[in-house]
Amino acid sequence: MAQHYFDSDPGAASRPSTADLVLPDLHLRLHTDRGVFSPDKVDLGTRVLLESVPAPPAEGRLLDLGCGYGPVSLTMAARARRSRVLGVDVNARAVGLARRNAAEHGLAHARFAVVGPEGGLAVEQGPGDAPTAEDLLGPFDAIWSNPPIRVGKGVLHSMLRTWLNRLTPEGVAHLVVQRHLGSDSLQKWLDSQGLPAERVASRAGFRVLAVRRAGDPAPAP
Repeated sequence: MAQHYFDSDPGAASRPSTADLVLPDLHLRLHTDRGVFSPDKVDLGTRVLLESVPAPPAEGRLLDLGCGYGPVSLTMAARARRSRVLGVDVNARAVGLARRNAAEHGLAHARFAVVGPEGGLAVEQGPGDAPTAEDLLGPFDAIWSNPPIRVGKGVLHSMLRTWLNRLTPEGVAHLVVQRHLGSDSLQKWLDSQGLPAERVASRAGFRVLAVRRAGDPAPAP
């Protein structure tokens, strides 16, 4: 059985390729490889997220949770060039690709880290300028994520509790989840954890949820 892209060291033999990220405001050709999420093309859920979210804060700390080879992180960085973007993933191969993609597109303010499932730095970071353990703590002004739903509820819930609670008091996370993979039940679970979630977009079978920390203010109407 092939190893899952959530593995820290995917066993699939390398087969480098590229995928085009095409958005109304951005076109990036990205390096990909086997053993990472959606290596043949930027997946539909990611595109729904990037075409639905509001503009990121122009400055501040932005997080891409489960960055893969970087389409979300690099969109954040291109749309907010004075920000500090952090992309994190457990998959070292994906993080290496994301670093390469950021460098080739001149987005040096996007940095990437290999993390453990518990939300800390993995021991091995590979080549490149790795963020520090303190950088991972945020707090983050925005989080965008196409989370790895298929890893199972235990791992997924632990990951979301860890990272969503690193939002600033005014920060908002946007998550994209496929409806038939449990977007509605995830929304109810987030609410039960003191992370109020609101559906803000729905397209092509995907839901985009806006999530805040409990007690944090909703935006003014």
